Amino acid sequence: MSKPKPETVERQSALGTVIADMIAADGPVPVDRYMALALGHERHGYYMGRDPFGRAGDFITAPEVSQMFGELVGIWCAAGWQMMDAPAEWNLIELGPGRGTLLADLVRACSVMPGLRDGMKVHLVETSPALKTMQGETLKRAGIDATWHDRLEDVPDGQSLIIANEFFDALPVSQLQKQAGHWHERVVGLGQDGKLAFGVASDPVAPALVPPWAAPGADGDIAEFSPARDAVAREIGRRITRDMGAALIIDYGHMRSAAGDTLQAIRKHQFADVLAQPGEADITSHVDFEALTAAVTADGAKPYGPVMQGDFLIKMGLKEREEMLRVRADARQRIRLSKGAQRLVSGNQMGQLFKVLAVTHPDMPKPAPFNVEPA
Repeated sequence: MSKPKPETVERQSALGTVIADMIAADGPVPVDRYMALALGHERHGYYMGRDPFGRAGDFITAPEVSQMFGELVGIWCAAGWQMMDAPAEWNLIELGPGRGTLLADLVRACSVMPGLRDGMKVHLVETSPALKTMQGETLKRAGIDATWHDRLEDVPDGQSLIIANEFFDALPVSQLQKQAGHWHERVVGLGQDGKLAFGVASDPVAPALVPPWAAPGADGDIAEFSPARDAVAREIGRRITRDMGAALIIDYGHMRSAAGDTLQAIRKHQFADVLAQPGEADITSHVDFEALTAAVTADGAKPYGPVMQGDFLIKMGLKEREEMLRVRADARQRIRLSKGAQRLVSGNQMGQLFKVLAVTHPDMPKPAPFNVEPA
């Protein structure tokens, strides 16, 4: 994502009123509950009835920046299919498929591998009715049949390649804050002005609920962790280890677990107040890749990375793919290709903020591009 500018908004949203009434009746809600409501409330949730992507939306993801992103993920999938010994039947699973752009691009790219599409079953994990409709239209134009599921657990068993691009950042996080030597759960309540406001629960949490890395923290520190992310990561790892397969996880975040508040809201490509307009702004937090790696490998799956997105894409052949596309491009298209590639790999844009984690069955060889020795 590019760096948005702060936005100041006073008007309360419809969901903000619902949450305020809920708090007035039942008391403050934990941060993870607030985030889940803001994004997934069945009537007013941010993802339930809108297209958040693109210049007309609130943010732009890598597949919308350039087709090359999805094509290189497709090449990764083709190599992964071969690593699984080219099964006659297999699952291609994407978590949180956006508009379906990534899937369309990657299937087009990996289809150059003879036999790959013959037994490929496409499964999409998506809860938003609006996005399901858009995904269906995109995949129809691309000639791709797919089945939708609300949860990864509902996808049929079998050898699988699993793709998750900017999926984990939108799963709810819990927060603790340390006060007077004790950790308390951070909550959303009502301020004296009646507006939503952050606070902490009065009683400390049990020490067993504090992540080990956070225990020595100082007063004022905030510790983020996500049981929701851990649960999905564990399921990915279980499927890979049980059925044979691999996963590619791409998201923005940090390599190591550390104290800090990374909860953020984005609306119309600008940072917004996390509490000002729930349901009308995208709320995310940085992915803790150390915690995510521990969860996805808990049942024996083998991790590779995480590495910077820029390094991953360059090693997967971004520059070579750009040159191939430039051959048949006009001047305007060449400029767009160059800008897209730069945005994907630049250190001050997506190249370093986004990380890539590959995970495989322990008996599979190293996946691309981790199987390439440094020059």
